[in-house]
Amino acid sequence: MSRDNSPLRLIRELLWTLLVVNFEILRAIYRWFVPAERKDVAGQVVLITGTGHGMGREMALRFARLGAKVVCVDINAKNNEETYNMILAEKGKAYKYVCDVTDRAAVLQLAEQVRREAGDVYVLVNNAGIMPCKPITEQTEKEIRLMMDINVNANIWCIQAFLPAMIERNHGHIVAMSSMAGLMGIRNLVPYCGSKFAARGIMEALAIEVRDDPRDTSGIHFTTVCPYIVNTGLCHKPRIRFENAMKVVNADEAADMIVDAVLRNIMEITIPPELHYMNRYIYRLLPFPAAAAFNDFLDTGVDAHD
Repeated sequence: MSRDNSPLRLIRELLWTLLVVNFEILRAIYRWFVPAERKDVAGQVVLITGTGHGMGREMALRFARLGAKVVCVDINAKNNEETYNMILAEKGKAYKYVCDVTDRAAVLQLAEQVRREAGDVYVLVNNAGIMPCKPITEQTEKEIRLMMDINVNANIWCIQAFLPAMIERNHGHIVAMSSMAGLMGIRNLVPYCGSKFAARGIMEALAIEVRDDPRDTSGIHFTTVCPYIVNTGLCHKPRIRFENAMKVVNADEAADMIVDAVLRNIMEITIPPELHYMNRYIYRLLPFPAAAAFNDFLDTGVDAHD
């Protein structure tokens, strides 16, 4: 069925659109100064992949301290057990599962098992990821395929497994771990940058698709996280010229920011936060040679390592 494109109708729609756009801009400015209240996740099921160490473990501990029922998922049973026991030691509620999130059938089976044993998942945190760090010509096919399976495809499998129940209940929150490497190109991380750009694209398209669903999806939220360099063991040779301004962030600091963003329903954050504005309002407005010159001055990135 074609839409009414009469001049009067178009003028009305344009005026309404401009009104909505300006309202949302003003609301975003207001929220920058007055953040939204933190929501309560006590009693809710929070599933996190890659909980065996680093940010995954730290997020699991923080959500458990907020009263959430934390579902720890990792392919490494020993490390996952350690995280699970740390939550129990703090009198938290937790479940643990070993799952290869690159295996779609295994993820779908996990979703059914979690639903039976823990309940419907409210917050899904797609945290699992790896980062080969060397020139693209030195990366093997096996390394690249595995990284894409974990960093990209696993996100899709988990979304397919848990989103339908969220939409059915109009109650859910999906979190994806992108990176500053998903906002700008970085030497020695070419395939990794591609995977993190993909994670951001998946989340942006998903938000639009869910928004356009004819059912009420106002209770579904999304958060994309773009960390700079976090001390999780993935980055062995960070190169930072201005260490006071752009220091390596510890996993516990990053987890605090991520959990806070989820509780406030913030759609995208960088870690540290000021990099969001630097990328959006400076780097992206520059022509490529100017942006490259700016990168040369900052001289920040990662050196190659195995």
